[in-house]
This record gives sequence, structure tokens and C-alpha cells, in this order.
Amino acid sequence: MVREGLAQPGGVRAGRLHWTCNGRPAGNISYTCNMSAPHSATLELLFMVTRHATGEKTEYVQTVRLSYTVPHFGGKRWWMHCPVSGERVGKLYCPEGGDIFASRKVWQLGYESQRIAKRDRPFEALFRLQKRLGCIHGWEQPIRRPKGMWRKTYERLEKRYWELDEECGAQMHAVMQRIQG
Repeated sequence: MVREGLAQPGGVRAGRLHWTCNGRPAGNISYTCNMSAPHSATLELLFMVTRHATGEKTEYVQTVRLSYTVPHFGGKRWWMHCPVSGERVGKLYCPEGGDIFASRKVWQLGYESQRIAKRDRPFEALFRLQKRLGCIHGWEQPIRRPKGMWRKTYERLEKRYWELDEECGAQMHAVMQRIQG
């Protein structure tokens, strides 16, 4: 918020944030960020939660404590403190069905990479490599060296591509074995 100018160290800023999901409005929140006294800085959130089952709307006001650290290169790095755990975090979350903003750990939210099944990891790595090379995504799709890429870099990536292709083949073979029983 500091980087975007939505909060200002040494001052008070208020505003409203909006977000969308699939191009449709999905939510909004009002905030007041009081950073006039850095050692007692707070972020006040005002938001409404609608229960899908009943359509009942409830308005919430939540205060989040702010603090900062001083990086080696100077300046200040601002942090929020989770209202539930007190943990210093860069982001707070309020997932579907939630009624407060809290840390990822409190809500037990995992990263997307943590939710990928072990058998799918070689495919994901292969698709990332294909994207880096500017090629069509898919198992056993041809690859090519993009214009401007060093030959040595491409040779290293091509070697990795064939390793991943072999891992994908092994995973597919294992899946077929399980299916055939």
C-alpha cells in the first residue's frame, strides 16, 4: 500500500479498494491507514460479508497493527501483524466464508505449488520450460530455440526438457498400470 501511495508514512490516508473475479465485481473494502506515529501505526478495515446461504449481510471493522523493519540498504519495510496470531506478514487473507482478515497460516492456506500432486510435478515443470522457450504447452510437443537465446542456455534447457519428458513418461506409465490394475 505504501508503494502504491495508498498509505503514507507520517500521515493518514483513507480510501476504498475494489476487486473482480472473472471480470465481475467481487468485493470492496474501505480502509484508513494511520501512520502518523510510526510506533503505533494501524490499518483499519471496514468491510461487509454476505452469507450465501441466508443472504444476510454483516458489516465488520477490523484493526490491524503495523510495524516496520529497516533493511540493510536503507529505508523502511512496512509489515502488518495478523490480528489472530500476531505474526508479522506482508499480506492478510479473508477466504470465501471468512469474516476476518488473517494470515495464510491462520487460514491454513497453501501455495498453489503445494497443492500439485507429486505425479503432476514433472508435467508442471515441463510446461513452465515450454513457456520459457515460447513453445506450445503439452507433453511431447516440439521445442525450439527462441531468437536471442544463447546456444549454451538452450542446450542446457533442452537437456532438462528431455529429462522432464522422460519423467512424464514414467508418471504416465505408472498411471496406466494403476488403471489396468
